[in-house]
Amino acid sequence: MAIIVDKVQKRKDIALSCKEIFFQNGIKDITISHIAKTAGVGKGTIYDYFKNKEDIVFEIVNILIQERNIIVQKQISEIKLTKDKIKLFAKFFYSEEDIELRQLYKEFISIALSSPDEKMIEFQTTCFVGYYSWFKSIIQEGIDNGEIIEQSVSLTKGMFVASEGMFIASSSTNAINNLQQEIDDFIDSVFNIIEVKK
Repeated sequence: MAIIVDKVQKRKDIALSCKEIFFQNGIKDITISHIAKTAGVGKGTIYDYFKNKEDIVFEIVNILIQERNIIVQKQISEIKLTKDKIKLFAKFFYSEEDIELRQLYKEFISIALSSPDEKMIEFQTTCFVGYYSWFKSIIQEGIDNGEIIEQSVSLTKGMFVASEGMFIASSSTNAINNLQQEIDDFIDSVFNIIEVKK
């Protein structure tokens, strides 16, 4: 009897088995042969599941982001103030526990900017829409609770992209020395404007 392989799970298993070599070496210096050896499969098997090494990075980022979302949702549900929820939401860009995922995310962004394909654009769009909807719901909840003014909703997209913009600037320039401080100061400044004065 033939062995039935769960192709979705096998793809995940191969990708996750290579996670450490991408963290340690980045994508440029890794070959498919190195990936196959690390995963304990043949090169042909790699190509059965992935188009190229960039596709493997895409899969790893996808898996790790989903795992992280579960943790962050629980943490956010335990926080009372909207400002603190937004700070937790932005913590990905500087927290020590997310350093490896951030490294892969930078690799992914680099690939997506230099040679995007339809699947990556779709993934990025899905992530953006999902995270933005989540972020917007936090802002709306703050409005509904009377914590921040109703006009805050018009600042939502700007607040949402600001942290990522600062992260990219801090990764590609010497203009931002303390990313956490810059993000926290930005969020504090916005909330000084939008919080309902009591």
